[in-house]
Amino acid sequence: MHSRTGLARAGAALLGASATVLLGALPVSANETEAHLDSGAHTPGYRVNLGDGYANMSTTLFGLDIDSGNSLKAYCVEIDVRIDPDRGLQETPWDGFPNPESPFHENRDKISWVLQHGYPAEDTDTIEDALSPEGVEFHDGLSTREAITATQAAVWHFSDGKDLQRDNPTPKNPAAAADVLALYDFLTGEANVGTGEQPRPTLDITPDAAAGDAGGRIGPFTVSTTGDIAELTADLPEGVTLTGADGAEVTAADIADGTELYVNVPEDAEDGQGSIELKGVAHVDTGRLFVAHGYAKKAAQSLIVAQSEKTNLSTGATMTWKAAPEATTPPEETTTTAPPTTTTAPSSEVVAAPPTTETPVAPQADSGELAQTGVSIMTPIVIGAVLLGAGIGALLLQRRRKNA
Repeated sequence: MHSRTGLARAGAALLGASATVLLGALPVSANETEAHLDSGAHTPGYRVNLGDGYANMSTTLFGLDIDSGNSLKAYCVEIDVRIDPDRGLQETPWDGFPNPESPFHENRDKISWVLQHGYPAEDTDTIEDALSPEGVEFHDGLSTREAITATQAAVWHFSDGKDLQRDNPTPKNPAAAADVLALYDFLTGEANVGTGEQPRPTLDITPDAAAGDAGGRIGPFTVSTTGDIAELTADLPEGVTLTGADGAEVTAADIADGTELYVNVPEDAEDGQGSIELKGVAHVDTGRLFVAHGYAKKAAQSLIVAQSEKTNLSTGATMTWKAAPEATTPPEETTTTAPPTTTTAPSSEVVAAPPTTETPVAPQADSGELAQTGVSIMTPIVIGAVLLGAGIGALLLQRRRKNA
């Protein structure tokens, strides 16, 4: 018995350890997106004049590589903070912007609108078409460098409260001044009504681990995503199936945000384990904020995404199950017939007395109302006769003595 218990415990421990290894091998959700600057993907604009102390500021559309393998384009939102090319960045909600005194907090909806209507979210031809009804004409068309310059200047207008100087907006490139100023005015003008923060791309399964028994189903595993499921991988033993809530087997095309998944384990399955993995593609919206690691110790430039792209997502879950207990045959029941018991119930019928081995006493005549006690009435008569005889004998003996 002890050896069986030890084996069972060892098997359970091995099963749990295997599940842990499987879980650790699954890809991490895209909720914690990491990024790094890609200096080879930066695109320069022109220098701009933003007034005292900021009369010769360079503008750049930065290349940003995120850990899923995608490349993004971004602008800076802190004019007084230097870029640190060696520092990694982490995606952060707008509320987590690290400078509490920055105008970013009150103007972030405006910044988001700039990014969605500026370059490169919109190409230069689209921007020209959008401004043409407003009577705006560009000299020899809007160039890429002019579009970058105007969009970055518009972002700084809202994130840092800096205004493009109208009399000399591009001091090093006066030929670009009119086009830059025209786009800047559009992005910061009355048309800018602001747009809220867009949801970050996500793909998750909840819970990421579950257990059950053979003969039932394990789940639900609920999928939450802002994207589309592109691939489903189920590493399950033969006979174990992955289904939806209706019990039908599923494919990647059947899974969307809110889908519930179940793992069905047949009744005859042994102890086992499995895993499922989902891969998806989500839209990377403009306005996503990336903040440098260790910002609290030493500030480094924060960047905001300016170009919408697709990003790859992945997540997974593990499951374990126990075999159904073996059926045991209950022992046959033996029945013992108890001797019958006699209970005397009230009745008008005379019940005969049970037989006895004692000699019955003969009924006595003329007993009148005397109760039968089991002792003969002749006994005291015989005794009396004996005593009377003895008395008469004694009297006769006494008379003989006197006569003598």
